[in-house]
Amino acid sequence: MVNVNSHLSDPSTRQGSASGRAATFRSGLLAQVPRLRAFARSLARDPDRADDLVQETLAKAWVHRTKFKEGTNLRAWLFTILRNTYYGELRSRRREVSDSDGYHSAQLTSPPAQLHYLELQSVAHAFEGLTSSQREALFLVGVSGLSYDEAARICGCAVGTIKSRVFRARAILLDKFGGRQHPQAMATSAA
Repeated sequence: MVNVNSHLSDPSTRQGSASGRAATFRSGLLAQVPRLRAFARSLARDPDRADDLVQETLAKAWVHRTKFKEGTNLRAWLFTILRNTYYGELRSRRREVSDSDGYHSAQLTSPPAQLHYLELQSVAHAFEGLTSSQREALFLVGVSGLSYDEAARICGCAVGTIKSRVFRARAILLDKFGGRQHPQAMATSAA
């Protein structure tokens, strides 16, 4: 007769299942990197800083992987870690010079000739003009495709608050672009 529970006491089997869980977790992390990078860029507005935030988020997630509950939303968990890391660093660096990353001085350079790049740059500039809470809500719901409930959990506020932030952010962007709206955006805002 074979003892079904004997593999539980065998250290090599336990190690194998732990390494299997680690490999699964690792692949889940890697799958979220593009979304994490986009969210970090929307918060930090600096590609290098965004990459650092993503790296810190992945390192924290890996160290605390045992705290992640299987069956829950990994993307929301990672976005929460990234958001908390960003705002924690922001609080600790409040007295830093506002142009330390050279963003404003970079604006003094001559603009490129490509029309699409200029349009994208104007959208990015308008997006940066939103409040941080509006940027965050619009990015989570509009860009990342999270539900209002998931975005509310990440931001630590009510669903209605997220909805109003997204609505106001969209209204501001529409106003800045003269009320022009892409047909797909009209369908999204009507839903």
